[in-house]
Amino acid sequence: MTELTKSSLSGVRCFIGLGSNLDDPIRQVQNALIELSEHPHITLMGHSPLYRSEPVGPEGQPDYINAVAEVKTQLEPFELLDALQQIENAHQRVRLQHWGPRTLDLDLLLYGEITLNTERLIVPHPFITERNFVLRPLADLDDELTLPGGQEIIKYLADCPMGTLVQLSL
Repeated sequence: MTELTKSSLSGVRCFIGLGSNLDDPIRQVQNALIELSEHPHITLMGHSPLYRSEPVGPEGQPDYINAVAEVKTQLEPFELLDALQQIENAHQRVRLQHWGPRTLDLDLLLYGEITLNTERLIVPHPFITERNFVLRPLADLDDELTLPGGQEIIKYLADCPMGTLVQLSL
């Protein structure tokens, strides 16, 4: 595999969901974006604004800070997943409770046009079309984005209640 350089625009277009609701969530997401941009095999093409959203999952959690990053990489899907999990681990991510509070969550939302369904990784992300804190930032990055198979993100966004989702101005 050819090594991806910072100046290279070759590679697969991917979208990464970022979220945090512990230990200064805004800083956690901002630092994760920096770490993505500094990774030797990932080129950060851009990112959405940050959003505050109510938690999905167990009651009593603090609100989340969310964003989506657009990247290009020559890493294979599982290699990219490993890189994302290394960043999560550097942020002391602990997996104690399904959909529980976390310092950092990085989800591989889309990996080019591929679909993948394994025990370890499902792409597109299985909840991509149901979550306002994913759809809105994706549309911010590319309002003409389509999922593998041709479904348009903007159509899902139109049908998704925005709830308490609020764009942050930083």
